[in-house]
Amino acid sequence: MSAKNTTKVLIDGKIITLSGYESEEYLQKVASYINNKIAELSQISGYKRQTPETKHTLLSLNIADDYFKVKNMAESLEEDIEVKDKENYDIKHDLIAAQIQLEKMTRETEKLKKDKDELDGKVKELNDELDEFLKQ
Repeated sequence: MSAKNTTKVLIDGKIITLSGYESEEYLQKVASYINNKIAELSQISGYKRQTPETKHTLLSLNIADDYFKVKNMAESLEEDIEVKDKENYDIKHDLIAAQIQLEKMTRETEKLKKDKDELDGKVKELNDELDEFLKQ
């Protein structure tokens, strides 16, 4: 297990000490996200007049909204990946089937060429015999 990190962050104008197993950069990034959400909400008229409890509730709701939107996006992307994986599997299966068919056809073509060469040889022999017969 990695060591616990502790760092001081500034959230909504107050210095807060955060600690966790994540990096200090990550903890600062989280604090920055919270500050950006607070700034975003502060742009809404009437927000500043709300009680601290209501402000915290609105902040929590906005963060939860972001979380569920990203979670839904991640689930959608995972479903897309599953579909693409299945398509990829099907394409590979089709490719293997086509390669097997190609090998079979190649063997058959080689056999037919060999048979043709044998028949050409027999035709030549028969033509030679016919020529000999006609000369007599």
